Amino acid sequence: MLDIKFLRENPDIVKQNIKNKFQDKKLPLVDEVIELDQQNRDNKKEVEALRANKNKLSKMIGGLMKDGKKDEAEKVKAEVAAGNARIDELTEKERTLEEEIKKRMMVIPNIIDPSVPIGEDDSKNVELEKFGEPVVPDYEIPYHTEIMEAFDGIDLDAARDVAGNGFYYLMGDIARLHSAVISYARDFMIDRGFTYCVPPFMIRSNVVTGVMSFDEMDSMMYKIEGEDLYLIGTSEHSMIGKFINKHIQEDELPYTLTSYSPCFRKEKGAHGIEERGVYRIHQFEKQEMIVICKPEESMEWYDKLWKNTVDLFRTLDIPVRTLECCSGDLADLKVKSVDVEAWSPRQKKYFEVGSCSNLGDAQARRLGIRIKGAEGNYHAHTLNNTVVAPPRMLIAFLENNLNEDGSVNIPEALRPYMGGMEKITKK
Repeated sequence: MLDIKFLRENPDIVKQNIKNKFQDKKLPLVDEVIELDQQNRDNKKEVEALRANKNKLSKMIGGLMKDGKKDEAEKVKAEVAAGNARIDELTEKERTLEEEIKKRMMVIPNIIDPSVPIGEDDSKNVELEKFGEPVVPDYEIPYHTEIMEAFDGIDLDAARDVAGNGFYYLMGDIARLHSAVISYARDFMIDRGFTYCVPPFMIRSNVVTGVMSFDEMDSMMYKIEGEDLYLIGTSEHSMIGKFINKHIQEDELPYTLTSYSPCFRKEKGAHGIEERGVYRIHQFEKQEMIVICKPEESMEWYDKLWKNTVDLFRTLDIPVRTLECCSGDLADLKVKSVDVEAWSPRQKKYFEVGSCSNLGDAQARRLGIRIKGAEGNYHAHTLNNTVVAPPRMLIAFLENNLNEDGSVNIPEALRPYMGGMEKITKK
């Protein structure tokens, strides 16, 4: 959510930003907010004047009563009562105006960074850099579920009977590989100085609306019926929520946390054949990283975060690239975002395995996360990034480490988490 003072003083910048995000239907919101804000400020001025007059009249009443001027005192009391009624009326009007302002401000997109490429959708995202040499072997790479089935490692049919489409059973070595990747990612981030955390897997609605846009909320979140609770779509939600309404001492920053959680997502909409299997599912596990820092440090942390993911994937012999998200592909709260994509030898192209985002002060402003500085209080900046999110990450792992005989190599970094195993072989 933008600072209303910034919007009031820079309406043209806010409108151009909306145009850059190809959300022209939101343009009228800017003028509506300015009008409602002016009404609210005029309203508050009238309340202040009435209260000042009330104090003045209240003092007069005592003097009149002391001088025996009871009738005049009663007239002044009546004037005070009328003033109180008007104050009550204006106070209710203020509450309504502020609700209307907030409703509009919550859907006006954050100001994107000047470096973000302008484009309408993800087809306009820009490749930044490749890491590792993408290889296409001279033998066939089966679809990922076929690789898993060769190890008796997945049962989609049973999961469908138990929970429906979009769920899975992982079994045996594949299940162990899944857990090994998560454990390795945890220790990888701890070794890089991040504090490990296991957060709540459900959060209240005020946290949900604090960490994401309404569009994201509708397309992602599962609501717990009869309770003010939602299942998290990523541990970023509860990790940032940990600091709701907190005032953080400046010298305590930055907070760097890495967290494990299951994740639950509706995944609305139809998806292509390459997104079947375990690519796009309703339940998965993930290792995440977040940073809460001072505004002037957030871009430096942004670069550190996505590089962590690149480095981790390279230790597992998986080529990756980074892709800058264009303006139209950025969620409303994001200032800047880069996707990390892994190489798929089977598809002969890259696919998304993680996303790093700088949200500026948008989440902090919604959640009331402030920094106590030497020169006053100000809102923190928040960032998040995927470390690994199996089982999607397993697709890249299995394809890039598959041998012609059907066995899968275990990179050296992962072997301690697989009991020293150097490869997994067909049953």
